[in-house]
Amino acid sequence: MAMDRQQQAQMMMRSEVIAYNRSPMIGDDEDELSKSALLAFRVKEEEIKKKKMEVREKVHAHLGRVEEETKKLAEIREELEALEDPRRKEVTTVRKRIDLVNKELKPLGQSCYKKEREYREVLEAFNEKSKEKAQLVARLMELVTESERVRMKKLEELSKNIESLSQLVPR
Repeated sequence: MAMDRQQQAQMMMRSEVIAYNRSPMIGDDEDELSKSALLAFRVKEEEIKKKKMEVREKVHAHLGRVEEETKKLAEIREELEALEDPRRKEVTTVRKRIDLVNKELKPLGQSCYKKEREYREVLEAFNEKSKEKAQLVARLMELVTESERVRMKKLEELSKNIESLSQLVPR
């Protein structure tokens, strides 16, 4: 049936071309040819519309199935994720906390290292000054001891001088 209509439409087109090339036809024949060509065109348009609707319906049906399958796959994926690690959220939370603590530890460690270094430097300076003080105290003790010895010696000499003078002077 469709082939008959196609053949009719093609024959009409040929006859129109032939009629146009030869000579003007009688008005009724020409009218009938245009009506039949128009009818063939409309029939073809209807067939195209039907086919288009069928394809559209198939696509919609297929899309509906695809959406259902997508939902099923999403559910399966969620179940798989739940099976992989039931405490995933807790693990994630703990990992985030560890990262935060690491970020806090870094500056604290740097501060500790800096203060330890400062402490060692100050301790070294303190020890050097203590050593210097001990040396100075030792030197002071030597000087005081030497000074006392020299003064005692002087005092003994003076004492001897006074005794010898007192023996020379009558009383």
